[in-house]
Amino acid sequence: MSNIRTIDLNLLKVFDALLDEGSVTRAAARLSLTQPAVSGSLTRLREGFNDPLFVRTRRGIVPTTHALSLGAQVKRVLCEVEAMLQPASFDPLQSDLTVNIAATDYAQRAVLVPFLAVLRERAPRMRVAVLPAHPDEVQTQLERGELALALMVPESISPELLHSHVLFEEHYVCTMREGHPEAGAKRLSLAKFCALDHAIISYSGSPFRGATDEALARVGRTRRVSVSVPCFLVLPEILRASDLIAVAPSRLVAGSAGLVALAPPVEIPGFTKIVAWHERTHNDPAHAWVRALLIETCGR
Repeated sequence: MSNIRTIDLNLLKVFDALLDEGSVTRAAARLSLTQPAVSGSLTRLREGFNDPLFVRTRRGIVPTTHALSLGAQVKRVLCEVEAMLQPASFDPLQSDLTVNIAATDYAQRAVLVPFLAVLRERAPRMRVAVLPAHPDEVQTQLERGELALALMVPESISPELLHSHVLFEEHYVCTMREGHPEAGAKRLSLAKFCALDHAIISYSGSPFRGATDEALARVGRTRRVSVSVPCFLVLPEILRASDLIAVAPSRLVAGSAGLVALAPPVEIPGFTKIVAWHERTHNDPAHAWVRALLIETCGR
């Protein structure tokens, strides 16, 4: 078989069975084939290898010298193919997998901080590279294998092109420093909320207007936004150092020392956080394990 395109693995299985069994009848039974089918395969093997391979004797068939020389190689090929088709074993304690994850600064704080703490315990040799999340680039990055996971909102992905799983539903809270004049209130009135100075996170566009202003507009009210920053992570520091208040995702400020969270006096729609991945890693045991751990930690 000088041309690889002519190699048929089923023929190699027949060859291996004939070599082991020394009988067409027994080889056919082992392979759950008919004797004529095995004989036909032997004919094709002889043509392909340009050798009789097996000759008849009173006790059955015996291999030629060439067949004996091929035996070990054929067994190795069949074993390697079988191993390739078996699910890959995965041991998180031994894995040195590198996982690239796209995340906004909010997702880094709300999702990756708790995830990485658990990952370090269960898979200490794994490495995680966190990259900026750009919605217009994530699809291509996942397709190319530049990313393994992307922490996004559903509106930013194409569900027909990517796999995804909902991590949680996020809601907003009104946040201020401990010791703020309004920190002792059980809830803020709408009038007081609008009278205070606010800080806002704005990635782009109008820097002093966001979802809270749209919610206020629906009830005929406005607020004063004094500070706009492009990053969630600096917001807690700004609040601790001033009497500004901010409407922020609850998971961003949960557990933050020195801050108090109250329910906003107006209904502000929250958002859904998902993890997305491409088909290329969907069935990989290591990546599936990482996704499951990420989903587990977000559900705690």
